[in-house]
Amino acid sequence: MGTNNVVFLENLEWFDDTGQELVHRLPEEGSGEIKYGAQLTVRDSQAGVFFYKGKAVGAFGPGRHTLKTLNIPLLTKIASLPWGGTSPLRAEMYFINLKVFTNLKWGTRDPVAFRDSELGLIRLRAFGVFNLQVVQPVLFVNSLVGTQGIFTTAEIEEYLNRVIVSRFNDYMGEKIDSILNLPSKYDELSQGLSERLTEDFSHFGICMTHLYVNAITPPPEVQQAIDDRSRIGVFDDMNKLMQMKAAMAMEKASDSEGGSGMGMGTGLGLMMPAMFAQYFASAQPQTKQNQPETKCPDCDNSIPAQSKFCPDCGHQLLVFEQCPRCSKNLTPTAKFCSRCGHAVEEKPATKFCPNCGNENLCDAVFCNECGEKMG
Repeated sequence: MGTNNVVFLENLEWFDDTGQELVHRLPEEGSGEIKYGAQLTVRDSQAGVFFYKGKAVGAFGPGRHTLKTLNIPLLTKIASLPWGGTSPLRAEMYFINLKVFTNLKWGTRDPVAFRDSELGLIRLRAFGVFNLQVVQPVLFVNSLVGTQGIFTTAEIEEYLNRVIVSRFNDYMGEKIDSILNLPSKYDELSQGLSERLTEDFSHFGICMTHLYVNAITPPPEVQQAIDDRSRIGVFDDMNKLMQMKAAMAMEKASDSEGGSGMGMGTGLGLMMPAMFAQYFASAQPQTKQNQPETKCPDCDNSIPAQSKFCPDCGHQLLVFEQCPRCSKNLTPTAKFCSRCGHAVEEKPATKFCPNCGNENLCDAVFCNECGEKMG
């Protein structure tokens, strides 16, 4: 039964045929004169908010409810003659859909700036989906819906998208240092971004049940730079790449039949000595050049890393035993240190903390047990 009849009481209910309506108001246009004793039916996936005299006076859960107003059939029409037969006791019923709305889209309209630790300042696009549910019907109607007769997901999706993108930019700047590490962090980004948006959405009486990041993509030129970098990383030595290609070409030429294959094989046969001679010639000085060196701890001169003694001062580099006092490297049969004369068999005295008595190293300054400074 409609909300604008004169005699009969209203029977209010609502079905969402589109699957996209968050809120539906009865009456859809203008306000109504819902009468005393009107029946309200609310489904399990709905909530009802009753507005009377311009204010929300009650929220109703699933079931059948009786509404109470001062609009009495026929009598109200007579009493409202000074207002042209329109009752000043206006009343509306808002039905709120409490189901989870899935597959709502979010994404960057324009590329956002991101300072990458390895690639520098780049611009990124991000896309994903999220699920939405109304958890506080009265707050939702008062903060977002207002007096609209029908409020759908399309009308709120654009605003929520801007909020998500704004928080996404902040979260990316705090948690991600380089987009090269992004593939392993999609789940972490989705969870962290969803937690950060919970407070923002709660101000409107809605909750984001899930949020997913589907893709974060840089511009085409940055993608090309990443691809080039990955290709270079595969081949650390370009000489090896050239040798591999030459070997593949020779193998292919040897399998060819006819005069062309024989001619190519002959040409490669003449080129092989020069190629390998160039390779071995370049490899020999490289080996010598890359020979590791170290420094003598006694005279600080550069010496080969595999040396057992310093060629300049004769210091023993192959450590068998060290002097407990000055750390001089000693020979296996030495009884006294050649630098300080300390007896090898004489061990350093143990140091005890005067405060707690704990045993510490001989050169300890602070006790490991109580932290007090030792004299």
